[in-house]
Amino acid sequence: MPWTGPIKKIGDFEFEIPSDYKKCMRTTALIFADDGMMESIKRDNSLEQVVNVACLPGIVGRSMAMPDIHWGYGFPIGGVAAFETNGGVISPGGIGFDINCGVRLIRTDLRLGDVRGKMTSLVDTIFRNVPSGVGESGKLRLSGSEIDEVLSSGSRWAVDHGYGWEEDLAASEEQGSMRGGDSQKVSQKAKQRGAPQLGTLGGGNHFLEIQQVDKIFDIETADAFGIESEGQIMVSIHSGSRGCGHQIATDYLRVMEQSLKKYDISVEDRQLACAPIGSDEGQDYFSAMVCAANYAWANRQLILHWTRESFEQALGRKADEMGMQMVYDVAHNICKVEKHRTEDGTKELYVHRKGATRAFAKDAPGLSGKYAKVGQPVLIPGDMGTASYVLVGTERAMNETFGSTCHGAGRMLSRKAAMRQFNKDRVLSDLRSKGIYVRAASREGIVEEAPGAYKDIDNVVKVADGAKISRIVARLVPLGVMKG
Repeated sequence: MPWTGPIKKIGDFEFEIPSDYKKCMRTTALIFADDGMMESIKRDNSLEQVVNVACLPGIVGRSMAMPDIHWGYGFPIGGVAAFETNGGVISPGGIGFDINCGVRLIRTDLRLGDVRGKMTSLVDTIFRNVPSGVGESGKLRLSGSEIDEVLSSGSRWAVDHGYGWEEDLAASEEQGSMRGGDSQKVSQKAKQRGAPQLGTLGGGNHFLEIQQVDKIFDIETADAFGIESEGQIMVSIHSGSRGCGHQIATDYLRVMEQSLKKYDISVEDRQLACAPIGSDEGQDYFSAMVCAANYAWANRQLILHWTRESFEQALGRKADEMGMQMVYDVAHNICKVEKHRTEDGTKELYVHRKGATRAFAKDAPGLSGKYAKVGQPVLIPGDMGTASYVLVGTERAMNETFGSTCHGAGRMLSRKAAMRQFNKDRVLSDLRSKGIYVRAASREGIVEEAPGAYKDIDNVVKVADGAKISRIVARLVPLGVMKG
């Protein structure tokens, strides 16, 4: 259903839906887009979801949508909303089923000449070493106590067990281990689904991509991130919390639906089922969500470890000799407790980011080491046939979006529509013509994620940069892609 409600352009890259559009609205809705993008956004009625979020109790500031907005479960994908600790709510629909789906970027000292003629071998080696595909099991066999440890300590568990380097932890949001998790709040079914899948890429839009730096826009910031020159080889990993996170979301959506009646909460859409932040249900869900986030960080840490081993096997050199250090790891489906400036002073808020990336500016609380001086790396993947971008957080993001920006290109076609429109052989042929080698676990992994199913990543990032909610640092282009 196309959007027919009121919307006003209030800046070059900002549109606003007024708070009198619906009686239930407690604030306005703000969408970051340009004119052409807005016409596309109106087609799937995701703007109604931004409005519905503006009706939730305890919302602070505005209900927001990033330029990659599209229809989601409850919240739109690309949605950002913050809630008061006292009087606010927490909603699984504001985080999504793939809790802490996120991106990890690795830099190398390699240049294009070092991998020319070896890309097929590299991708095939990674494909053998990193399990992928929907429901695929991993290499590890965890006991009950070990899965509890993963849920509690995240990447720290992986590094302590020899899967990675100590320095990896510093180059990660929350150091790869978010506090506040309680594995006792995670169902046995979620643990049983998660235990065999740890260290797997998964299916859908998850990928592992070998890239080269195509262009550097901000030399000083890029250098601080370890991005040194055009032609430099990078690796991106995009994965999440697998069946563990999905089951946690499923379990607590049932709890939240019961909470609506218990706490007399009215929502415009049942998919926005929620509970007061201070309630037992709200805190139990938050603790379980933290566990899923930690699982996802451990998952990406294991994938990084096996990626380094794959480079060693394919190129005959040690990972440290190739300079395979992490740039950063960011979550883009998560709820975080953060302090932000509001009209009523600095407050502790529960910030929901669903298909949105944290974009903290320099000197922001929570940033440490070298990134405290330059700002947080923001990782925005495109699709497997176009560019990905590295950006940096900005002060305007801190002031306007609770330190948030977009998370990717954003779908333009549903997966079903992509399956009807695209052909596997044609997609692979088009990618080969661009010099991109793809290895996928399934036909669906190629067709559903065809480049034509996504918005123009260049345009999405241009809006984020133009709105000053993140600043472009470098553009990366794919050479080899592994899909589930």
